Amino acid sequence: MKRAIWGMMALLFLSNGLMALAEEVVTLDEIVVTEKKLVKPTKQTNETVYTGSEITKKGIEAQGAKASVSVYEAVNVLPGVSVESIDPYGLAAEQKNIRIRGVRGFLGAMTVAGVPNYGGNPMGPREYLYDMENVESIAVYKGAVPADLGTGVGSRGGAVELRPRWPEEKLGVDISQGLGENGYTRTFLRLDAGTLPTVNTRLSLSGSYTDAEKWKGPGDLGPRKNVSIMLSQPISERDDIQFWFNLNDLEQNLYKSLSYAEVQDLGTNTEKDYNSSLTGIAAQDINYFDYNRGDYLNRDFLSVIPLTLSERFQLKFKPYYSKEDTEILGGTLSMGGSVQKRTRDIERYGLISQVDSRFSWATATLGYWVESSDMLIRQQFYNAATLDFRGYGMVMENDGDGIVHSPYFKLAGSAGKLDWQAGLKYFYYKDPASQGYTASPPDYELVKAQDLYRQEKTYDELLPTLGVDYHLSEGIEVHASYGRNQIRPYAYVPLVTTYNSNRADFQAAGVTLDDMFSGYDMEISDSVELGARFRGRWMEVMPTVFYARHKNLLTTVHDPRIGANGVNYYQNVGKATGYGAELETNFFLGDHVTWFVNPTYTSLTYDEDLTFAGATLDTEDNQVVDTPEWMLKTGLILTFGDVEVVPMLRYLDKRYGDAENTEKIDEYVVADLKIGYTKKDLSFIDTLKISLEFHNLFDEAYVSLINAMDDSRAGNTSYYVGAPFTTLLTVSLEI
Repeated sequence: MKRAIWGMMALLFLSNGLMALAEEVVTLDEIVVTEKKLVKPTKQTNETVYTGSEITKKGIEAQGAKASVSVYEAVNVLPGVSVESIDPYGLAAEQKNIRIRGVRGFLGAMTVAGVPNYGGNPMGPREYLYDMENVESIAVYKGAVPADLGTGVGSRGGAVELRPRWPEEKLGVDISQGLGENGYTRTFLRLDAGTLPTVNTRLSLSGSYTDAEKWKGPGDLGPRKNVSIMLSQPISERDDIQFWFNLNDLEQNLYKSLSYAEVQDLGTNTEKDYNSSLTGIAAQDINYFDYNRGDYLNRDFLSVIPLTLSERFQLKFKPYYSKEDTEILGGTLSMGGSVQKRTRDIERYGLISQVDSRFSWATATLGYWVESSDMLIRQQFYNAATLDFRGYGMVMENDGDGIVHSPYFKLAGSAGKLDWQAGLKYFYYKDPASQGYTASPPDYELVKAQDLYRQEKTYDELLPTLGVDYHLSEGIEVHASYGRNQIRPYAYVPLVTTYNSNRADFQAAGVTLDDMFSGYDMEISDSVELGARFRGRWMEVMPTVFYARHKNLLTTVHDPRIGANGVNYYQNVGKATGYGAELETNFFLGDHVTWFVNPTYTSLTYDEDLTFAGATLDTEDNQVVDTPEWMLKTGLILTFGDVEVVPMLRYLDKRYGDAENTEKIDEYVVADLKIGYTKKDLSFIDTLKISLEFHNLFDEAYVSLINAMDDSRAGNTSYYVGAPFTTLLTVSLEI
């Protein structure tokens, strides 16, 4: 691996030498799109091949009010993307799933201007942190992920990049007010100071307050409070330093899951939820609504600092800092009825440094991403009837911070009708050693335990990407890309919990917690896709076929050494194969009608049978849990003067809640309707917008969210019902 890094450095120095000799600087032309579309192809700066899809500002707005508080809801129009949500407002923070080509979203990456966003327990992105009015567009990469994106824990589940709406050059005010059923209210205000005289500073300040009652059961989904401060400061004719501070404070009660037996009778169980009052009986009070809630506080700061040295060279630095403090309560049957409190105290800071160089035959990018993270995850238990402390579920103290080092290199260029690019990223993660503690009544004093010590470990991988695009004619091009992605080890809490629950048996077998972690590794995927783009005056059609091999998947194994009957726990030993086809289309049927239809076919299957408790499960060639084979997103954009009508329809094929494909969840179709009125150039108002939204127009009863690991067995999966028919109204002004 070290040789590979030195090779990359040598290649950069060689490229710099060639650049110094180059006489001509080539500017790569962008494809100019004039039609109003919800989705269009995208690529990173200094790349030549389109390998992603971009949801435009109009595309975000078309998803409605729920997309203003949830990144996942905003990208739900894309083929190959399955978003499962249980409320119509986008507020249910971590009771929401996304799968990209069948791979769970928490195994994917989310970035803001290339800066990673993620946390732990659960591992993965925090998609509920931003007011989407402050985002210009969203890029989604499903296969090959550009090397210059800071992908956090990894991007096996693709990568989502938020592209900020930096402060405007002109003085302006954006204000909106939303109202709806179940006490829904959302107020948003953004102030742009414009370009200040003398210093030319541009500043924006925004804030929002969002709240709603749960559509079923007692409790609220808020309040959600957000504050955002952005600044752009020109330092030369070509460079602006940009800063973004975002604070998100969310409190909410959770929805209760249903069993598979209960979802077989949705007519009876749709409204089933947590209890509204206490009984004094621990086994029943675990279902008290206020013992099942979360408080989430996140503060994020990032900056983009460019320095253009010449026409050929530009430096760019992206320092960032992130702090998360979260506390989640959940009822559990453990110890006869307990309230579990999960605490997340996560701090991350890092720097992405990059140099871009342009010369006659290509553009080169060399960068280095480094990050330090400290994650304190703790579980505590309380008696559900008395709230007396019952002890700790897990206490692990890290010996130092987790460290990421990730150099990367990219080349991109054109040769006649051929565009090409190649990238190489090296990902290195040092997982710090940690010490576990035990605690016994009555004082529950924490005591170090030798068998709960976990040694420091390192994980690394080379992640290449390749892409080519050939222009057959002005309106026809074909492209191909390859990318390797990874996700660093996750699900530490279940492994520690299993060890603690069977500690005496593990000790008797001479197995320590560190021995169990020796079977953890990074999950790796290799993806290839082939596609085309057909553009004409009245249409744009973009078909894609893809193929992926996944290895080292986290899978349950059976260890017969532990206890009388053995014990099951996770190890990275699984394999799966995925392939399928996607279609992105836009049809411009005159000046007043745009039709989009985005179907997807996905096959993601296990390569072999899995084992559990010494028995072989019939899983080979089965569809991975919660992965529909067929999906369809389609809709119309109908314009009549100042009125716009957007009917949309989503179809999701049958899915399974277990690896043996015995718990079948039926297909469903959900229709939404948005009616908007826009009036420009009114007195003292630049733009007035009024929108009326109807979600789940035909009040379809369906299972939206399936909460399960990929190898879940029958009876271990949680199911959640989708929200019923809901109406929302939003009025916004741009001044």
